[in-house]
Amino acid sequence: MSALRTVLANSPLSAPLKRGELTGGRVRLDFVEVAPVHKAFAPMVRQQAYDLCELAVVTALQAVAHDRPVVLLPAVVASRFQRGCLIASRARGPLAPRQLAGKRIGVRSFTQTTGMWVRAHLAADYGLATERMHWLTRDSAHVEQYADPGFVEHLPGDKSLPDMLRDGDIDAAILGNDLPQGDEFFPVIADAATRDMAWWQRHRFMPINHMLVASREACRRDPEAVREAYRLLLQADRLIPAMADAPRPTLFGFDSLRIPISVVIDACVAQGLLPRRLSVDEVFGPAEDILGALPD
Repeated sequence: MSALRTVLANSPLSAPLKRGELTGGRVRLDFVEVAPVHKAFAPMVRQQAYDLCELAVVTALQAVAHDRPVVLLPAVVASRFQRGCLIASRARGPLAPRQLAGKRIGVRSFTQTTGMWVRAHLAADYGLATERMHWLTRDSAHVEQYADPGFVEHLPGDKSLPDMLRDGDIDAAILGNDLPQGDEFFPVIADAATRDMAWWQRHRFMPINHMLVASREACRRDPEAVREAYRLLLQADRLIPAMADAPRPTLFGFDSLRIPISVVIDACVAQGLLPRRLSVDEVFGPAEDILGALPD
């Protein structure tokens, strides 16, 4: 039996695997707890610190484009709606999306997937091209080979984005799971929930946040173990209760992901997040060689 060092955030998908309720005869998933999970991303793409790892979709595509030794598997392990993640300070007065041109917007990293989706929505909903706004960041990209575009500024210091909003250093900010509670801040896109549901009705998938990658070394060393790990994830996904005609945060399979990944690639190219346009075949080709014809 092969052991695969695995990083997955705590979720309904990972719970039965971490509790040992689902096991395989060919592989054992040795879970490494990393919190928040984005702290595992740079070690994975830079040093292949794990055999299997949850990875933000933008980082995963950048890893493919820059030939980092990871294999992107057709497994979306986390998705969410993103429009409500763009906030501003109530004390500093109203701010509408169409007023964002020329404004200073803070985001943890320009490559953060939530930021990518918010910028894509601003472009689609309001015609706001990414370069029309001034982006201020704290962190660099997980993929070292990537350099931010010229309209992105890296800020020194350790002041939090909410504090920067309070002090007027920035006009708006994009946060994810760390969105502050209370009424001190307000969503810049006031009808975010309505627009998000309309987007889902049109596209039929939730905006992808995180997918699963395997290290090339693990795939070379024991491809059958990687295949069985994927099958276990499929089994775990099928244990999550289904809700009729409702968005689902997980998604599996090459066929199911061709259009969603194409949408993400288009947004990344438009925002200067990729050095060139990737094809879906390039993105998933290595995984198809390893996984073969698995059920979606």
